[in-house]
Amino acid sequence: MTLAPHAEPGVCGTARITATRAGEGTVLSALAGDGPFHLRRLHSHGDQARVCVLGAMNAPLGGDRLRVEATVEPGAHLHITTASAAIALRGPTPEPATYDVHLTVGEHAGLHWLPQPLISAAGSNLRQTCTVDLAATARLVLREEQVLGRFGEPPGRLAVRLVVHRDGHLLLDQQTAYGPDVPGWDGPAVLAGHRAAGQILVVDPELERHPLQARLFGDGPATGQAALTPLAGPAALITALAPDSLRLRHLLDAAHPTD
Repeated sequence: MTLAPHAEPGVCGTARITATRAGEGTVLSALAGDGPFHLRRLHSHGDQARVCVLGAMNAPLGGDRLRVEATVEPGAHLHITTASAAIALRGPTPEPATYDVHLTVGEHAGLHWLPQPLISAAGSNLRQTCTVDLAATARLVLREEQVLGRFGEPPGRLAVRLVVHRDGHLLLDQQTAYGPDVPGWDGPAVLAGHRAAGQILVVDPELERHPLQARLFGDGPATGQAALTPLAGPAALITALAPDSLRLRHLLDAAHPTD
């Protein structure tokens, strides 16, 4: 564990993962974590290496600076998940915590980035970014889920951004903010009273020949719905809103199973 620069409160931690093609499979040529990150190798599945990110302490708290860097080298295949939901909590400083994820996927390589949900607890302040660089023949399945507040409490302030480049060109750049001082975050144009939001991004060269069709999932707005939207890329984005995390995962799995 290291203190942030100038001895400000907060923890700095970085997890680094590199997957490399080796014969008919994939090996983890780099696997290192500090601060709250502990990385565990899981049993491989076919030619896919698997990693679970475990949290060794409560994080992110206000003032924390956390980062995950994952690189999938050409021809390799990697699956990353987390052991449990991450809970953003109030920290010893009013400064926001930051959680930055950087994913790089090489030619003919594939990455499944499937963390458990992020819970924004009352009083927390978190800025989360995910930046993805894909080669032209790379494949990606990326899932994000946010739960606004624990049971019976309001959420903290949460700002999330996802930026994806494919073959050097911008594929997707979206950002959303929730919680106190964010105009309209709980209104009909954003969450519409729901407390769980999520999405799955699928990027696959096969979608050029067999594109997914736009589709709506779910029984109605009151119990949550998911929408599948084809993107140029080739890619598809599934977005969902639901009253809680269980219903959210059900909707996302119905639209595109990931596990």
